[in-house]
Amino acid sequence: MVAKKKAIYAGSFDPITNGHIDILNRALKIFDEVVLLLAISPTKKPTFTAKQRAEMLKSIFKNEPRVKIDMCNELVVDYARRNKIGCLIRGLRPSGDFDSESQMASMNYHLYPDIETVFLMTGGKFYFVSSSMVKEAYKWKGDVSKFVPKEVLKYLEKYTKRIYVNK
Repeated sequence: MVAKKKAIYAGSFDPITNGHIDILNRALKIFDEVVLLLAISPTKKPTFTAKQRAEMLKSIFKNEPRVKIDMCNELVVDYARRNKIGCLIRGLRPSGDFDSESQMASMNYHLYPDIETVFLMTGGKFYFVSSSMVKEAYKWKGDVSKFVPKEVLKYLEKYTKRIYVNK
């Protein structure tokens, strides 16, 4: 029996964007299964709770059996080691992600030499999109519908206050 090729695509996904989904869909062309790992960081102050982000992800990928949703509050390489997964997926935007991402990949390799990192460039129409930019634009009444799935828009509408400017 041939082992499944598995990878982890980790992030805070606060919220997930169409850029993240573009990377995930391309990773699914390479791997049999991708764990979309909601990484809980003690240093980040997310807009959405871990539970809300997990609900969003499960809703978005409910019809994709090759995407597994999980969360962790440990080093991603420790999660990978424990689950016997040897590959991490990282998305790169042409806005300077390479330096920090290559440092992280090197650190991960030193912590867990059996791990490899695969970098995928974000698609042309999403290279400038980030979760932070989506939240900021939404707060100022910007239309972010082309940057996030409809499930994310529902959460933005329910949990994010918009700023109204008097003119």
